Amino acid sequence: MSTKEKIQEKVILKEAVSFDNEIVMYNDDVNTFDHVIDTLMKVCKHSSEQAEQCSLIVHYKGKCTVKTGPIDELTPQCSLLLEAGLSAEIV
Repeated sequence: MSTKEKIQEKVILKEAVSFDNEIVMYNDDVNTFDHVIDTLMKVCKHSSEQAEQCSLIVHYKGKCTVKTGPIDELTPQCSLLLEAGLSAEIV
């Protein structure tokens, strides 16, 4: 096997192994836009624009993926969203 083939094999294997999970946030009739935006900026490190866009998507579509990544990084973030009163889960 050539060096190029070995590198391609490693890249394919790495792509197959890396699976990102998602935090999905759901709409509710309780939280204000300001609270949702502030929480997304604090917990998920969103910019103000990104947090505002996510809050609008959640409001109009009912749900939005707000963060993707490895499960060990998403679990504490999802817990913080839940503690802040938001409706979210890891899928």
